[in-house]
Amino acid sequence: MGCSLLSHFSVVTCSAPRFVSSTSSGLSIGGYLRRTRMIRQQAGGDFWCFCSSVAVSEPVNSESSSSPVRKRIVSGVQPTGSIHLGNYLGAIKNWIRLQDTYETFFFIVDLHAITLQYEAQQLLKATRDTAAIYLACGVDPSKASVFVQSHVRAHVELMWLLSSATPIGWLNRMIQFKEKSRKAGDENVGVALLTYPVLMAADILLYQSDLVPVGEDQKQHLELTRELAERVNYLYGGRKWKKLGGRGGALFKVPEPLIPPTGARIMSLTDGLSKMSKSAPSDQSRINLLDSKDVIANKIKRCKTDAFPGLEFDNAERPECNNLLSIYQLVSGKTKQEVAEECRDMNWGTFKIVLTDALVDHLHPIQVRYEEIISDSSYLDEVLAEGARKAADIADVTVNNVYQAMGFFKR
Repeated sequence: MGCSLLSHFSVVTCSAPRFVSSTSSGLSIGGYLRRTRMIRQQAGGDFWCFCSSVAVSEPVNSESSSSPVRKRIVSGVQPTGSIHLGNYLGAIKNWIRLQDTYETFFFIVDLHAITLQYEAQQLLKATRDTAAIYLACGVDPSKASVFVQSHVRAHVELMWLLSSATPIGWLNRMIQFKEKSRKAGDENVGVALLTYPVLMAADILLYQSDLVPVGEDQKQHLELTRELAERVNYLYGGRKWKKLGGRGGALFKVPEPLIPPTGARIMSLTDGLSKMSKSAPSDQSRINLLDSKDVIANKIKRCKTDAFPGLEFDNAERPECNNLLSIYQLVSGKTKQEVAEECRDMNWGTFKIVLTDALVDHLHPIQVRYEEIISDSSYLDEVLAEGARKAADIADVTVNNVYQAMGFFKR
């Protein structure tokens, strides 16, 4: 979300996230055409991977309520492979922080997990495991709604409606599609791999998101979603919608990126220039949240380092050093300055022991809670069902408005 919609956010310091505004929320044809030109210019990049994906807030009626309305965050992760430290520090840990401030909806994007060949039995197990890990990490069902994407049918319905307004040229330029289809071969690639960015857009726009938490390197991933929102608003919103009996105005909010201050990008243990990923062929490249103490110790012992003396942050010639220090900072709860001073004169052997101990201590409570949750199937089923009901109440309003604005006969 696997992709990265889910790759997305982690606020583990006391500093606040940055809001990146581009003030593009109107329906003017001038603004729409300017945005169209921009997306074509940026189409050479990988637009948006959903796994860690991602969003925030519903239109506020200031006339009917004077009390502040909490913004909404929507994000999710694919149930493919094991949830690893990058998912946790780059996304899930931030959700725990944000659920106290925002109305939060977190979901398992199982529909995104079938864009390539997969095993049905494995998908079923991975979906439950992923939900259990969400809860074990600290996502609180009393504060956040946790659900499975396919349990809210509006995701698929809106995706189909948006597909009718999506130029095929936009999808043909997606790097993710080009790379994966080239590796797998045309005969082994389904249409879903081409159209999954439209489903990602539906995942965000269904909930009238104001903000999408993304890493610095992923801001362009939002462009397709933003462009689709503006395109549909222009084609079907405003007076056109009002003439069909609707309230008029924009059908969708145009989401902006929310950049977390740190921890949004955890790198591989075998290559400090590559992001930690579920899809990497070697399990040695990542720390999975359910790895045992011995497995963690072995992976850290064997992880790639360098021959420079001492340890330091932010040296471009030492990407592995920066990554491992960052991981230690995030799991220990210490500041960057504290870690820099503590580790400045350490050798790799000493630091790896310190890092291993910090990882084991941080992950042990999560692993214990996970075992409790996964063994109580009725509790997990109840949490997911209630989350889906809450999500559907909001998503159905959005998709019904789009049906109306596009001229469908009311059911």
